[in-house]
Amino acid sequence: MKVVVAIDSFKGSMTSMQAGNACKKGILAATKADVVVKPLADGGEGTVTALVEGLDGRYEQVDVTGPMGQKVRAVYGILKDQTAVMEMAEAAGITLVDGELDPWKASSVGVGEMILDAVHKGCHSFIIGIGGSATTEGGIGMLSALGYEFLDKDGKLLPPIFSSLAKVKKIKAEKVPTELKQCNFKIACDVTNPLCGEQGSVFVFGKQKGVKEEEKAQMDEMMRQYADCVEHFAGKKLSDVAGAGAAGGLGFAFLFALENVELKSGIDIVLDAIKLDEELKTADVVVTGEGRLDGQSAMGKVPVGVARAAKKYDCKVIALAGSVTDDAVLCNKEGIDAFLSIIPGAMSLEDAMNYKNAEKNMQNTAEQVFRLISSCKGENSCY
Repeated sequence: MKVVVAIDSFKGSMTSMQAGNACKKGILAATKADVVVKPLADGGEGTVTALVEGLDGRYEQVDVTGPMGQKVRAVYGILKDQTAVMEMAEAAGITLVDGELDPWKASSVGVGEMILDAVHKGCHSFIIGIGGSATTEGGIGMLSALGYEFLDKDGKLLPPIFSSLAKVKKIKAEKVPTELKQCNFKIACDVTNPLCGEQGSVFVFGKQKGVKEEEKAQMDEMMRQYADCVEHFAGKKLSDVAGAGAAGGLGFAFLFALENVELKSGIDIVLDAIKLDEELKTADVVVTGEGRLDGQSAMGKVPVGVARAAKKYDCKVIALAGSVTDDAVLCNKEGIDAFLSIIPGAMSLEDAMNYKNAEKNMQNTAEQVFRLISSCKGENSCY
């Protein structure tokens, strides 16, 4: 029997590989299976850790400009094939803002600085998660860091913040490194919003970044003026592309600045990176999971993404979670054959999330599940 284990991180408790390896121990305590553990993430928080730990990569650190102009130390990963794995939030995340959010001044400069650091270290392929941003400035900060210059009507260089957007009249690209043309970018983007309008970045996501209700119309119009100038320079329409409005318009900036770029679902990017399909072709059982399995999980979160991939090869799919809710039954319709909580009984949240307890609970649950599967094997009733 071959088992593929691909479990998302249990946030605040176990990383993806810690959860997967604990599960593997439990399986091997119950049966002599061929167990393959794969890292898993959705392109957001935890993606760098999952891919670096699971694919034998290494961590890199670089000091960059934070969202409010402060210096921050950003961590990203480089895999064996020189693919850089990044989370935008390391350089321009909302958690890096101390005090009140200011969408007029918050900038994504650090994202561009992080990308250039990886380019200088020999990376030509990038996987970048863009969730959790503090910015709403259409990616002008990142673009400026990459070498683009944004000028006003008098030819004066503008600061890379939202307040400059409506003033942009000319763009120069002479200082953009030629190496960027040789790079390819996969941007983990799970929203389909355009850049402007009622479904755009300002109206939909602005509030969580400090945009006041009475400012939305004005700021959206400024974003439109900026987009018009950028699109005129690019010679193509980009603001209506699905995902252009992601991360305060960072999706739009990636589409404009880079020749080889793809906005794609985070889970799909990760599944491609870990080459999950290659293992699923010969698998009998797949074990997936996450910290909390609920009705939202059925909408396409990591475990369901794995289940859908597994069903192409007729694998049985089991999900193990820290907690499960009543509406988690919706996951059964999306390819998860059965799910269980790893919590053995009543305990405090603190105890449940304690790493040693979580590891033990994962191992014990996996062992009991596969003892049952092994006992059914002879009757061919479990898979």
